[in-house]
Amino acid sequence: MKKGVLAVVAILVLLVVVSGCGYNNLVKLDETVQNKWAQVETQYQRRSDLIPNLVATVKGAAKFEQGTLTDVIEARAKASQITIDPTKLTEENMQKYQAAQGQLSQALGKLMVLTENYPELKATQQFSELSAQLEGTENRIAVARKDFNESVLTYNTKVRSFPSNLTAGMFGFSTKAAFKADAGAQNAPKIEF
Repeated sequence: MKKGVLAVVAILVLLVVVSGCGYNNLVKLDETVQNKWAQVETQYQRRSDLIPNLVATVKGAAKFEQGTLTDVIEARAKASQITIDPTKLTEENMQKYQAAQGQLSQALGKLMVLTENYPELKATQQFSELSAQLEGTENRIAVARKDFNESVLTYNTKVRSFPSNLTAGMFGFSTKAAFKADAGAQNAPKIEF
């Protein structure tokens, strides 16, 4: 009887020792994922902050199609309302977030294409500067999403690998969802003038 109890205790101690080594690493990786997510949100917020200036510039410089401006404003409002708690980066939450951001990207793309019909708008320095900032922001978003996905990959690999998967299971660490390409992203966008 004593040998059975000692064997169970020895196995438990061994599991704690083996898995305890990975706990701090899992915490560190989880914090990294949350930090990278915050960077993604920061870049989306930057884009959202630029949009009112862009819309005002376009509105002031051109007799512009009101529907396009309304679409941009509405898409921005929807995208700004959806947030994700970094501790709940589930597949479903990520899809909702990406859908809202995708609608905003489409509306902005339409706005930029339609401005081609207004050469006097393209010539204004303010519009040019805002366009450059928006393009830079889109690049920053792409980089932040890439960095986030890399941190999710590292974290998920650790959570699913032995023996850290034992620690992850004991302490409630679960895999996180990464950004995925939007449906149809492999197709080149169709631009018509």
